[in-house]
Amino acid sequence: MMKRWIALFMSIMLMFSLAACGTDYVSGVDNRQSGTDNSREESSENSQIQTAEEGTEPSDVPEAGNDKDGKTLVVYFSWSSSGNTEKMATTIQEQTGGTIYEIIPVDAYPTDYTETTEVAQEEKDNNARPEIANLPENISEYSRILVGYPIWWHTAPMIIGTFLEHYDLTGIDVYPFSQSASMNEEQFEESMEFVRGCAGDANVHDGLFVNADDTDAIITYLNENGLME
Repeated sequence: MMKRWIALFMSIMLMFSLAACGTDYVSGVDNRQSGTDNSREESSENSQIQTAEEGTEPSDVPEAGNDKDGKTLVVYFSWSSSGNTEKMATTIQEQTGGTIYEIIPVDAYPTDYTETTEVAQEEKDNNARPEIANLPENISEYSRILVGYPIWWHTAPMIIGTFLEHYDLTGIDVYPFSQSASMNEEQFEESMEFVRGCAGDANVHDGLFVNADDTDAIITYLNENGLME
C-alpha cells in the first residue's frame, strides 16, 4: 500500500515539474518575440529620427560662401558680341562658386567696332575713368576678386580702373583674367601693370591669359591658386 502511495506521489510531482518547465519555455518564447518587436520599434523610431535629422538643416550652420575668408567676387567687363570675356567669367564663377558681377558703363560703347576702338584709344590717351552704371556701394565682404576684361590698345579698358580705384582693396587678393584673339602675352602684362597701379594695396596675383574656350587651362589656374569651390 505504501509503495502505491509513493508511486502516486512521484507521478503527481512529475506532472507539476513538466507543467513548470512548459510554462518557462512558453514564457521564454513570448519574451523573445516581445524583444524582437521592441527592437523593430526602436529601429523604426531611430530610423525616423535619423531621417528627420538628415532632412533638417541646422540653423547654426552658415550657408556656403558666407565666410568672408572664402567669399569670391567675379567681376568682368565685356563688349564684343562674341562674349568671350563673359564666357570666361561664367566658367570661373561656376568653378569657384563666387558671385558674378558685370560692369556696365553709364555711356554705352558704340556697337561698331571701329568706333569703339576710337573711343577706347581716346580714353587711354586721357587716362580716363568712365562711369559705371551699376557700381556696387560696398564689396568689403569679399576677400578675393577675379577681374576679367578684353585687351584694348595693349591694356585693360579704362573702366577697369574705375572699378578698382573706387574701393579700398588693402589686403584683398586680386586675380586678373583676359583673353585675346592675338594672345599677345606682352599686351596682357601691360594690362597687369595697369591693374596693379589701380588696385592700391591689394595683393595682385599672376593673371590668367588663355583662350576663352580652354576650360582645362582655366580650371588648372583656379586649382593652382586655391580658388576652386
